[in-house]
Amino acid sequence: MSLQVSKHGDVVVIEVDGQLIVGNRQELKQRVLDEAEAGARKVLVDFANAGYIDSSGLGVLVSLAKRMRELGGDLRLANLNDDLQTLFELTKLDSLFQIADTRERALESF
Repeated sequence: MSLQVSKHGDVVVIEVDGQLIVGNRQELKQRVLDEAEAGARKVLVDFANAGYIDSSGLGVLVSLAKRMRELGGDLRLANLNDDLQTLFELTKLDSLFQIADTRERALESF
C-alpha cells in the first residue's frame, strides 16, 4: 500500500493505493493523526485505487473517525468499489461514515 496526500482547500485528501490490511494499517493511522496534529479537521480517505480492506483496516478507520470527532473534525470516505461498499453495508459501517461515490462529491460535502 502507498499513500498520496494532498490538500484541497482545508480538506486533507489521502489516497490509498493497494490493500489496507493488518501489515500496513498503522501507516494510514499515523498519517491521519499527523495531519490532525498539524491542525487538519477535515480528512477525506479516497479508496479509488484500493481493492481490499481487512478487519484490522476497518478497525483503524473506525478509531480514526472517533479521534477526528473528538477533535471537532470529520473523516469521510470516497470511491469505494462494489466489494468495499458491500463490506461497509454488511458491517453497518456505512452508517458511521459519510461515504461519497466520487472525490468531488466528498469534497463538496464538507
